[in-house]
Amino acid sequence: NVTIATTDRYKDKTSGEMKEITEWHRVSFFGRLAEIAGQYLRKGSQVYVEGSLRTRKWTDKDGIEKYSTEIRADSMQMLGSRQGMGGAGGSDDGGAGGGYEAPSRAPAAAAARPPAAAARPAPAQTKAASGFDDMDDDIPF
Repeated sequence: NVTIATTDRYKDKTSGEMKEITEWHRVSFFGRLAEIAGQYLRKGSQVYVEGSLRTRKWTDKDGIEKYSTEIRADSMQMLGSRQGMGGAGGSDDGGAGGGYEAPSRAPAAAAARPPAAAARPAPAQTKAASGFDDMDDDIPF
């Protein structure tokens, strides 16, 4: 399990100044994807993760119900430079790292996905060689 930060930047309507909000998300990796994440992800690494949300509920020692929502990772795309990634090796292309997907947990899992998700190309297929330098727009989420 890792914790990933996302930062949203926006312009305050009343003051006109730029503001930032950072949120922290728990991400769970399983199987081979967990091994790859453990080997290559380091504090400060940029990573793109796709998965599903899971909310767990439990009762603490004082009898208070607690909730925790985490992302259960299905695939991961390492972003940014390959420098400082331990045993990654290879040449530094300044672009995206490798894209990794978890093996299917059940054959029916792939068929249960909505058609819109299957029709979207993976980011590694469309932007891997560009190095993301041409992306100057803000991501809406």
